[in-house]
Amino acid sequence: MASRIPGIFSENLNDLILKSKVLVVGAGGIGCELLKNLVFTGFENIVIVDMDTIEVSNLNRQFLFQKKHVGQPKAIVARESALRFNPNANIEAIHDSIIGEKYGDAFFRKFDIVMNALDNSAARLYVNRLCVNADVPLIESGTAGYNGQVELIKKGLSECYACMPKPRQKSFASCTIRNTPSEPIHCIVWAKHLFNQLFGEEDEEEDISPDTADPEAAGDAAAESLKADAVARVSTRTWAKDCSYNSAKLLRKLFFEDIKYLLSMTNLWENRNRKRPVPLDLDNVPDEVAGSSKAEVGPGLTNHRLWSVAECVRIFTDAVAGLKKKAEVLKEGDYLVWDKDNKDDMNFVAACANIRMHIFGIPQKTCFDVKAMAGNIVPAIATTNAIVAGQIVIHALRVLEGRLKDCQTVYVRMYPNSKRQVLVPEKYLTKPSEECYICANVNQVLLTVDLEAMTLKALEDQVLKQHLGMSVPDVMDAGSGKIIISDDVDYTETATLAEMGVVDGTILAVDDLSQSDCKMTLTVSHAKPEAGEPSFKLSAKIQKPDRNGVDVLEETSPEKKRKLADDNPTSSKKQKVECNTIEYDDDDDDIIISIP
Repeated sequence: MASRIPGIFSENLNDLILKSKVLVVGAGGIGCELLKNLVFTGFENIVIVDMDTIEVSNLNRQFLFQKKHVGQPKAIVARESALRFNPNANIEAIHDSIIGEKYGDAFFRKFDIVMNALDNSAARLYVNRLCVNADVPLIESGTAGYNGQVELIKKGLSECYACMPKPRQKSFASCTIRNTPSEPIHCIVWAKHLFNQLFGEEDEEEDISPDTADPEAAGDAAAESLKADAVARVSTRTWAKDCSYNSAKLLRKLFFEDIKYLLSMTNLWENRNRKRPVPLDLDNVPDEVAGSSKAEVGPGLTNHRLWSVAECVRIFTDAVAGLKKKAEVLKEGDYLVWDKDNKDDMNFVAACANIRMHIFGIPQKTCFDVKAMAGNIVPAIATTNAIVAGQIVIHALRVLEGRLKDCQTVYVRMYPNSKRQVLVPEKYLTKPSEECYICANVNQVLLTVDLEAMTLKALEDQVLKQHLGMSVPDVMDAGSGKIIISDDVDYTETATLAEMGVVDGTILAVDDLSQSDCKMTLTVSHAKPEAGEPSFKLSAKIQKPDRNGVDVLEETSPEKKRKLADDNPTSSKKQKVECNTIEYDDDDDDIIISIP
């Protein structure tokens, strides 16, 4: 089969296509469409990287995969399928995470173009940083249902992923999650917190017990009539271990005793519009779902029908037994990590959430619906993926021809009150932000954080990896020379920054071993976040000469940020398209749910 149809492109462009080497990161919905487009366009030197394996749920839109491929690596199968379109193509498939020491500057410099087909911010930020450092054009993309976008990221020419405004966040007060849920999502978040308290990474700020500190409930929580029945306010995991994770005792504590304790907070239930919870009578568990027909509850695919409360109890019991076995073989200090695709993990959350919904008079949800909400799954539309993948290749052809300024960001949007989709291009490329520590080559960043609360593990995972795009960070106190975090030296992950001797004004020297050009200093400022604020803040510190010609550090001010937004109205209208994510903010008042 010919690699291309003669006459479509100029001879010059044909030669550029044949000689170019491209990297595709992601072999999912967009990645499958993109790989097919590249092969048919004539690209013959392609590397595709993906860490996932094929699931049944992928088959409706990731057409390079078939049922027989379930469980196999996406990248490997995608390569085999694409080669059937053009056996002459040289496609290298890598089944691995792109985030890692193996994929540093030298790896990215081998490519003429990098194309992202990812579904998470951490990997996007990592690839973004490496491409900007290596000065390799990156074509970023994303879809969410009927919406999508494609944009060029090029050092010095356009804004990068770190420059772009992120989605506004919707938050729920933790007291709502613990005391007065009124929506299914409240119960689902509570159930995920419970999983962590019992089997995952234990966090005091994710306590699922009634919140006696809730101002609305003050005064009645310690009712004398309940003192004898109320379970002691101890760690949920400690209590569960003491009772050997007995499912009957867990059910009684979580859905009977804790609910009675909530009812003792009489101030909570003075609002007539708020439903009073009904403690679960474990001797008379209803084998039906309120407001549902027998057909909805009866035979059918287990995950696609509503479970009765009695069925939830049985599923909860089986899930706890399975999770207990897994936890017992873990090494000291290790813990389970909730996975939406693990049967016990998913059944535990779905059963707990539905029992809590029943108790609070909230319409129940199928396990399928709970999985979508708890696992942050955005409905994927094959048509949107195809449109976006086509636009990526169009951008790539323009890049090869040197027409970078013609690569304006393109949005896929729905017409109002219509099922028709429309492509909306921007008029011009948005310039890099002066405040971006990547685009502005800023290597001095101000970290504002509560030193007594942030652990070394949080510093590494949340600050350095998730927000600063690092992979293998080393951290040293620039003043004393003390090693704070190192890949070569074991460190106490649970130690706080304060316990490690970090004080207000400490300068931390940070070096990412996987990126030769990724060195920066973090100037630490100690501050406790206000209620509702994130647990830490990062801001660029830009070198500017003072009146005497001496370089001084200047923190970017909120006023300057507003001015930059006013001067660049296009960027303020942008809204990132990527999978919805439920984030658990370190502040004890809020659970953040990101909604694009």
